[in-house]
Amino acid sequence: MQLTGKQKRFLRANANQLRPIFSVGKNGLNAVWLKEVAQAVDKRELVKVSIQQSADVDAKDVKQFIEANSDIQVVQTIGKTVLLFHESSHPNCRDISHGVYEL
Repeated sequence: MQLTGKQKRFLRANANQLRPIFSVGKNGLNAVWLKEVAQAVDKRELVKVSIQQSADVDAKDVKQFIEANSDIQVVQTIGKTVLLFHESSHPNCRDISHGVYEL
């Protein structure tokens, strides 16, 4: 599902107070890292990822890797921060997605 502009704006507003819980470093992007990120997104629905200065990739590379290898949607990239969203598979964890789909 493609997010509309209103839905992205809602997600950005909810992510304003979030701190990045994952980072991409010199080891780069791989399947193990993506699996860990996917588990966190499934639990929290909205996650920020930061890209360290020592990383060989930039935000555009991270966005392409995540979208090509998973169902996670990249909501926004600002500098070295990427905002990710995916509806949780656990009904108890679907706080943010209810607001997104009401818009």
